[in-house]
Amino acid sequence: MKYNLKPDKNKSMRVIIDCDPGNGIPGANIDDGLALALAIAAPQISLEMITTVAGNTPVEIGYAVAKDFVQQLGVPVSVYRGAARALREDPQPWREKLDHGVDQYGLRQLWADVPVPQAYQATKPLAPEAIGELICNNPGEITLVATGPLTNVAIALQLYPQLVHAVKNIVIMGGVFNVPGYLKDTNFGLDPEAAHAVLTSGAPVTLVPMDVTTKTQMLHTDLDRLAAAENVLGRYLEKTIRPWITYSMQTRNLPGCWIHDVLTIAWLLDPSLAATTEDFLDVSLEGLTRGMTCRYGRDTLRLDVGIPEPKGTMIKILQTIDNHQLLSLIEHYIHRYGA
Repeated sequence: MKYNLKPDKNKSMRVIIDCDPGNGIPGANIDDGLALALAIAAPQISLEMITTVAGNTPVEIGYAVAKDFVQQLGVPVSVYRGAARALREDPQPWREKLDHGVDQYGLRQLWADVPVPQAYQATKPLAPEAIGELICNNPGEITLVATGPLTNVAIALQLYPQLVHAVKNIVIMGGVFNVPGYLKDTNFGLDPEAAHAVLTSGAPVTLVPMDVTTKTQMLHTDLDRLAAAENVLGRYLEKTIRPWITYSMQTRNLPGCWIHDVLTIAWLLDPSLAATTEDFLDVSLEGLTRGMTCRYGRDTLRLDVGIPEPKGTMIKILQTIDNHQLLSLIEHYIHRYGA
């Protein structure tokens, strides 16, 4: 696949990625790692720091994955560990689901040849402080990409209220509106209070929901083309993504795997990848719908009785994706890394 690269108008996008990476961890999703790889490979992105949060993996494991990743690549990007649990949500049911599913399926052997990252001692500042200080000291310059639960981002907003106006954009992978079988998604469901706080904060937000990310797909043949790059980034991705594709095929009946999180970075590089709309958003905090994402702009509701006035500001929402173009973009940058 050949990607038709458009003229670059943003030669230096300064980015923080707040994530819950699982590359190399049995049963853990690899989409955060793919997003990190694309951000590092794209020369027009300046990845200023990586922060980790409990979600797809426990926070200490995600921290180890991120530290191991930047050390293997030899890139000078600081990694900060963040929140170990949600603001209010009980983490135990989520950890049981996320951390032990691989053994319930009996598929741990898929990762037999993938080294587990070593543990690292966390250093200060912790993630919310690091996020808040960098953004507020550089108003209007930093885009915050959040691909895990929004706990770190919500805490940063509490500690640094001025962040609402200082951040250039908060690009979030999270939320779901109409995907069969998903009343809520993991990122918002794992910390609904944090998602509510961020979506209604008034900060500029772009949402990349599951409705569009489940239209992405990476097959083994697509990964073969990334591995053909024959650079350290291609080798890392091949080694850590291969077992997840097979796991996804066997447990989700997909032809490959969804690559949710990478769409956040890909969209920054090429907004033409996706059509967008705008609406007011919030997250339900009670009962059966707890963690569910709600669209409730007055112009889009057919019935508004009993629905409060929207909080915050209109949020940009990605709606569609050209998967062929997305894979082509990823391949373009991974193959050119280090050249």
